[in-house]
Amino acid sequence: MPAASRPVGTRPADPPPATGPGGAPAPGAGPGLENDLGWTLGVVFRAYVKLAADAVADVPGGPRGRQVLAATAREAPGTQRALARRLGVDRTAMTYLIDDLAAAGLVERRPDPDDRRNRRVVATDDGRRALAAADRRLTRVEEHLLAGLAPGDAAALRGLLGRLARHVDAADPVADACQAVGDIAEHEAATRPGGPGARATARRADGAERT
Repeated sequence: MPAASRPVGTRPADPPPATGPGGAPAPGAGPGLENDLGWTLGVVFRAYVKLAADAVADVPGGPRGRQVLAATAREAPGTQRALARRLGVDRTAMTYLIDDLAAAGLVERRPDPDDRRNRRVVATDDGRRALAAADRRLTRVEEHLLAGLAPGDAAALRGLLGRLARHVDAADPVADACQAVGDIAEHEAATRPGGPGARATARRADGAERT
């Protein structure tokens, strides 16, 4: 059956808006947003960060503390300075993180057999159990976020995102997820209206006008 024609000079009808449960408009979804890479990545990332923070809330230091705990449990024991460098954490902040993890009985500072002046940070048995429990909760977070996709689509998305992340990381390397989140937070603070980045840009523009 031939498609219905439309009068010459008229444009095609706009696509129907995104809808939520019961046919109601999806919150925050404007025309074409579902095809906007920034919007789609932002929505998924926001949901993941909020749920992941809740999943590791019982680990001192939250997501960052969990990263430190994972490094001490799964890698060769390292010094506090080496951990700070490996995870991109300020050395003072790392001291506080390890103090809190040690107070909770999740890590220990042990003498370095190669240099007794140094201390290596090692996960305790309780720390390994806490890490395993946190990782199980994070797995459920991922499953919850991907529940709207068929299993094959979820696996394909993981694969595509992994390839894309490796490609982007090759040009601008990031040590781990926590560093990525920190970089985003710093960028937002620097570019926020009235923030230091915005003020610096205004000063440069003002100087250019004066020359």
